[in-house]
Amino acid sequence: MKISTKGRYGLRVMIDLAAADPDTCISIKSIAARQQISEKYLEQIISLLNKGGLVKSTRGSQGGYRLVKTPEEYTVGQILRTIEGNLAPVDCLSDEENQCPRSGDCVTLYVWEKIYSAVNEVVDHITLRELLDHAKPV
Repeated sequence: MKISTKGRYGLRVMIDLAAADPDTCISIKSIAARQQISEKYLEQIISLLNKGGLVKSTRGSQGGYRLVKTPEEYTVGQILRTIEGNLAPVDCLSDEENQCPRSGDCVTLYVWEKIYSAVNEVVDHITLRELLDHAKPV
């Protein structure tokens, strides 16, 4: 499993928003400058986060984006799945029920299930708050 640039940047955007005053909307321009991400690419990422219900947008001169919930209520897994989709290491684990005709005889399926389980265990137990607490002071 490899997390795309979009997934990595999306997590950085969420951390950036989590570090801000919760009552303040943050512009794409300011996030892009701090995170060194192009505004065009950031718009695509924010759109996914917005559609996924993780951020809220406000229009106008004081507009921008902010988190819908507190940093404690977001997990890395939730954020990555919103952007990346399923985090399965192989396609046969992407569906709710394994559709692979070889799943009953596949010796390697055990390995992929263990990897998938371990990844989910990690990303579903790290919150944005935890990431903020681990951030190095600027």
